[in-house]
Amino acid sequence: MKQRSFFWHWTFLFVLLLLGFFLSICLGSVPIPFKQVIVVLSGQSPGQSAWDEIIINYRLSKSFTALLAGAALSLAGLQLQTLFRNPLAEPYVLGISAGAGLGVAFFVLGAAVVDLELDRYQWLYDAGIALPALSGAVAVLILILWLSHFIRQDATLLVIGLMVGYAAGALINLLTFFSEAERIQSFLLWTFGSFGGTSWQQLPVFAGLVLLGLGLTFFHAKSLNALQMGEIYARSLGVEVKRVRNILIVSAALLSAAVTAFCGPIAFIGFAVPHLCRSFFRTADHRQLIPAVLVCGSAVALFADIVAQLPGNAKILPLNSITALLGAPLIIWVLLKKKYHA
Repeated sequence: MKQRSFFWHWTFLFVLLLLGFFLSICLGSVPIPFKQVIVVLSGQSPGQSAWDEIIINYRLSKSFTALLAGAALSLAGLQLQTLFRNPLAEPYVLGISAGAGLGVAFFVLGAAVVDLELDRYQWLYDAGIALPALSGAVAVLILILWLSHFIRQDATLLVIGLMVGYAAGALINLLTFFSEAERIQSFLLWTFGSFGGTSWQQLPVFAGLVLLGLGLTFFHAKSLNALQMGEIYARSLGVEVKRVRNILIVSAALLSAAVTAFCGPIAFIGFAVPHLCRSFFRTADHRQLIPAVLVCGSAVALFADIVAQLPGNAKILPLNSITALLGAPLIIWVLLKKKYHA
């Protein structure tokens, strides 16, 4: 009976993922008939050349970006919630997102403060905002890893990450105060989050960073199971807690840094999806939860992007607002249901 339930749970998730991926390609501000979408995806010539451009060069790359970003944030959230044994932990508690935001702020806002003409540096524009965002995130990651050598308690490291985030936020506010209105608007648009800003040229780099972060986690499912019972219990099972902790921090930071660099700070997915999967599969076994959060996170990201696109409307809603509006009621429902059945 349990195996049958497990099978149907996975079937539902995969159907949801495939449906979300297909709808994200079909729906958008420009209405394109479903038949024409199939024609384009099969490699044939559509009725209008513009449809081929929209589907292949925008919607398809955007869908792959959403798929990778949702999986990355969900897995990072699962790791950090287990590592810190804190249900409120999410991918950006280590200050990685704040570091990426500070890198973008220096790129977008800082140039105006020091009167630097970025138009002279075309290679920076070719790389896009991803390069300064990734640089800021990596700088914070190096700082966190260095501090972890002197800290034994995970809770202390969590607090330090939050303080780094507050400090980076303060610097961003100062740069915003002295910057121009146009550059402030550009930075604000980045903070809304979007899956549509990653080109096919940037996608291999993004995918490589995400796959590297995923690879670091897959070999530590048993260690995560032990760590959720506490460090003393994990050590009694032979887990090298310090080494595993550093690996999990690098993995979670790399995943969240990659998403923030290429998509902006996408909130709530990394916090909500692990809770949804624990409730849906009714298990705390990370051998099941790791693949579950990957599939569920990708599906959630795709559907959030579909809602943000407002099919038939030229305007695009802030993705962060959509993820919060969709995720918050689900989490409240899961928590109330759990309490009711307790």
